[in-house]
Amino acid sequence: MIENNTVLVTGATGFIGSHLVRRLMKNEPVKIVASNSSGTWRNLEDLAGQIEVVKADIADFTAVLRLVQTHRPKTIYHIGAMLAPACDTDPETGIRANALGTYHILEAARLFGAQQVIFASSLSVLTGACASEPILNDFSVTRPDFVYGAAKLFSENLGLFFKRKYGFDFRALRLPNIVGPGTQTHGYLEYFNKAIEESAKGCPYSIYVAPHIRIPVLSIQDAVRAFVELAEAPRDRIKTTNYIILGPTPPPTAQELVAAITARIPGAKLDFKIDETVSKLIETVAARPYDDTNARQEWGWQPNFNLDAIVEGFLARTISTGGKVK
Repeated sequence: MIENNTVLVTGATGFIGSHLVRRLMKNEPVKIVASNSSGTWRNLEDLAGQIEVVKADIADFTAVLRLVQTHRPKTIYHIGAMLAPACDTDPETGIRANALGTYHILEAARLFGAQQVIFASSLSVLTGACASEPILNDFSVTRPDFVYGAAKLFSENLGLFFKRKYGFDFRALRLPNIVGPGTQTHGYLEYFNKAIEESAKGCPYSIYVAPHIRIPVLSIQDAVRAFVELAEAPRDRIKTTNYIILGPTPPPTAQELVAAITARIPGAKLDFKIDETVSKLIETVAARPYDDTNARQEWGWQPNFNLDAIVEGFLARTISTGGKVK
């Protein structure tokens, strides 16, 4: 019999997962099962005794079946995934974790009576969209040409299959770059978090994109709130299923980021050392206009944090906690 107050979070020790666990604990009393396959429990160590922690590899179907059968969650927040650079380095493992892992979660949820799966997707599914589209929305062409984006897209489409075939309640967020202390953003977009973090530490940092470059960003507080609000939205309001969500609109430029940081840390040692290749790549691939109208209209999505609030909150938490999740 399903324990109606039980939720399962995969990838629970990661950046988003650990913040989500803390957010869920603020809601009505729930039993939280926190699952992860790698890394340490440092981000959740202060919650020992308040949540149940389980080590389970989502790429291992037997482990996932055992996990879901044992705990019988009502809702599964499927956050666990292999990061993009690692997927490029080891495509086979990336596919097993990020594509097969989602199948394992969905099938286990179906077999053992979970009512809902909320999935962490990514704007990376749209990185190969037609250049002719002036604004990318939830129904834009999806042509990701790297493992991470392809696996996220597969997972979205698999969720649509489970929804059509079995009437399963699958919902997903296409997340932009998430900003907050302790993030593990790697690759071309890491400059946004790094500029704030290094400034908080008093270290110099050179931004490698042109000052006018914009990328979509979202505070970690808004991100985890979005997961909870999407899960709680009435089912008859969920039409789009896989939703783009955005933070500050229009997205801040790199120059605006510097201004927001230096307004709070006047001595911040920030400059621009532009990598023309990377800057151009970001401008043509990631720095595209996006539209999150469907999330706003269907379940009331609205970000709370603008650029100033994102930077101020990031700096305050980094200085007070040393970047740990609290």
